[in-house]
Amino acid sequence: MGLYDKLNQTMDNRDVDAYTHLLHDDFTVVFHKSGNSFPKDEWCSMVKEMMANEKFVQESSRLVYENDDIIVSHSFMSYPDDSREAVMLVAMLKDGKVIRMETGATSLS
Repeated sequence: MGLYDKLNQTMDNRDVDAYTHLLHDDFTVVFHKSGNSFPKDEWCSMVKEMMANEKFVQESSRLVYENDDIIVSHSFMSYPDDSREAVMLVAMLKDGKVIRMETGATSLS
């Protein structure tokens, strides 16, 4: 099973611990829309809150490309405020884990 499938499985199962395990210790996430970036500990805290809310839903995720260095995927996301976005995700990999993740989102409202 590739890392993309593992990430999606953790999201589907809302398994924060398994998700966290797939992130490199030096992980950083960057939101293109806001320009904000977060280290692993802050991101994992945010993910825990997101996964705890059943109105946070990843829909129709599809893999665009994956190899040992990068994952590119596209998903539709639904949020607790009933908004929806199309989200492009690029994840850089190191040692079999995600070391950097960037997202770009387009509102579907």
